[in-house]
Amino acid sequence: MKVAITGATGFVGRRLVERLHQEGQKVLVLTRNLASARSVFPTEAFENVEIIAYTPTISGSWQNAIATCDGVVNIAGEPIAEKRWTQEHKQEIFDSRKLGTEKIVEAIANSNPKPRVLVNASAIGYYGTSETTTFDETSLAGKDFLAQVCQAWELEAQKVTAYGVRLVILRFGIILGNGGALGKMVTPFKLFAGGPLGSGRQWFSWIHIDDVVNLILQALSQAEIQGVYNATAPHPVRMAELCQTLGQVLHRPSWLPVPAFALEALLGDGAMVVLEGQQVLPKRTLESGFRYQYPNLEPALEQILK
Repeated sequence: MKVAITGATGFVGRRLVERLHQEGQKVLVLTRNLASARSVFPTEAFENVEIIAYTPTISGSWQNAIATCDGVVNIAGEPIAEKRWTQEHKQEIFDSRKLGTEKIVEAIANSNPKPRVLVNASAIGYYGTSETTTFDETSLAGKDFLAQVCQAWELEAQKVTAYGVRLVILRFGIILGNGGALGKMVTPFKLFAGGPLGSGRQWFSWIHIDDVVNLILQALSQAEIQGVYNATAPHPVRMAELCQTLGQVLHRPSWLPVPAFALEALLGDGAMVVLEGQQVLPKRTLESGFRYQYPNLEPALEQILK
């Protein structure tokens, strides 16, 4: 199998490329930054990895390379919770997903032969936020900005089915691994200044990075897998429980809450990503027969942090 991957140098993408390479599969990395990608995947260590430059939102010769691939994994997108949501940044978040996916589908449409499957990222932001509602893959979309982004993102991906290509949409929860959101939370705990963000009552629907990668690999290889699946662990927790468990694993106290206004001052509207949440269950994912390595939070944190 040969797999094209966007977002390959990111948090999930690196682990996915490593796994595919270990399994002897060929990988085509589509990257905005050739020098960065070549430093992450040096030829001497990743002989089965081909790297080509692309501009995600613009048609180009890079699209021709899709025809050589059996599958495409589209997980690129402007980071959501790393800076203030100015109008300009919100447009970048939106365009990187909608237009980026549009160009991937365009490349697949023009390919001969075509890839057999597109695995496209989305996010649990699709459902909006709630402290009381439980969501699964059949739940309706929310109405806030992130829900609108996810709807537009998924709508572009859906167009690939008109070309006879199998589509799998994975709505990612908060991915735990070395780095990412967890990396930012660990430092205060190590300094004995950890605690819940905001009220602590908001839901935290998480998933271990190895389960994310395994879910992508299942989506690529199993022809019966199609449609929308929640990429979340089966046991979401509230923020207070997350921080308490994190403190236990690190042998540090969880006593110093970060007030909502402090995050809002730093991130503006972007603070809602951590101050609000949703309880998301992976109903279809479990029904597909997927087996989680880390269905529960404490073993997942122990594996990552110890």
